[in-house]
Amino acid sequence: MTESTAAAEATSLDRADELASFRDRFRLPLAPDGRPAVYLCGNSLGPMPADAEARVLEQLERWRTLAVRGHHAEPGAWLHYHEQFAAPLGRLVGAAPGEVVAMNTLTVNLNLLLVSFYRPTATRHKILIEHGAFPSDRYAVLSQLQFHGRSATGSLVEVAPRPGEDLLRTEDLVAAIEREREALALVLLPGVQYRTGQVLDVAALTRAARAAGAVAGWDLAHSIGNVPVGLHDAGADFAVWCHYKYVCAGPGAAAGAFVHERHAHDRSLPRFAGWWGHDAATRFAMGPDFVPMPGAEGWQQSNPPVLALAPLVSSLALFESAGLPRLRAKSLALTAFARRQLEARLAGRVEIVTPASDADRGCQLSLRIRSGAAAGRVVFARLMAAGVIGDWREPDVIRLAPAPLFNRFAEVEQAVAALDAALAPP
Repeated sequence: MTESTAAAEATSLDRADELASFRDRFRLPLAPDGRPAVYLCGNSLGPMPADAEARVLEQLERWRTLAVRGHHAEPGAWLHYHEQFAAPLGRLVGAAPGEVVAMNTLTVNLNLLLVSFYRPTATRHKILIEHGAFPSDRYAVLSQLQFHGRSATGSLVEVAPRPGEDLLRTEDLVAAIEREREALALVLLPGVQYRTGQVLDVAALTRAARAAGAVAGWDLAHSIGNVPVGLHDAGADFAVWCHYKYVCAGPGAAAGAFVHERHAHDRSLPRFAGWWGHDAATRFAMGPDFVPMPGAEGWQQSNPPVLALAPLVSSLALFESAGLPRLRAKSLALTAFARRQLEARLAGRVEIVTPASDADRGCQLSLRIRSGAAAGRVVFARLMAAGVIGDWREPDVIRLAPAPLFNRFAEVEQAVAALDAALAPP
């Protein structure tokens, strides 16, 4: 595939793209030379929806004019502000509204839910994760083990790809779950592995975990807004995620959590309590005893951060309008186009780590420069200088993520051309 042929194909695909207009509803960054950047980093931080500023300013104006009365004054009372997110978030993760809540940040939510769902006994105390898990998840798991007087040596099970491979195999994860079934308390896995971009089989691995008598928990940081997830139907016990990546709700945006309905109405489940998780009907009676709300809202700690949640109003409206099925179809088309170009133009120089099959990949393509990690860092720096914004993950991976809400096929072609130029000797 020549550069001119690829550019012509990209132009044709962009003309046929029924989601093309959504790009105009974002504010995208500039390259170092002041031209529009090729922004392929929505898997790390999504760009700003065009009306996010207005949503924040609305709440600032409400604060200015109403102050404390803003909690109760309608329309838009802050008392109920977080409730508007449950239904659209539920549609993104395949859950009922009562199973989902927007609150806190991802690792805070993970620790809060581990308090409830990691209940080790003398015989069942192990936690299974993937080798090379995102560090914050591993830190949280280790801290929970230590909190319960356990150690990684005796209670942590890590499943790695096979020697010489980068990707996890479902059969290997299931085999490890089966092997540890008598001692396994909890399985915590990512919906999408952050370094490789591999999509894991939530349904199959949840079935395996629960069949072994273990709790099934999921980190959906790289899944929500990227790939379809059916948490309720899969039977997952709990899940956590952030909203600053594909969901485009801003840096450090308030996160989300899922608790399956079979647990969400169990008021006896142990948890770390806070007043906003207290039964809404009697919350302001200020009683001494905690009575959790039914549903995932019962895990809330404090009143929601309205200014931090305001951009989520904008971003979820875009997802509601575009629809996840259409976004998924375009995402697969973008990454398939990128793969064809990479294989045709950069074969032998760049390795694509992310799986090729549709079911096993999302928006992200993880690339490895075959000449080594040191060369990869040089290539990545050249890409950034050329205005192609991706990210680098140690030890040797460049991640490029064409997101269907705002990226064009032409940008994919430009990124591959820039990568080709970056690989040239100085």
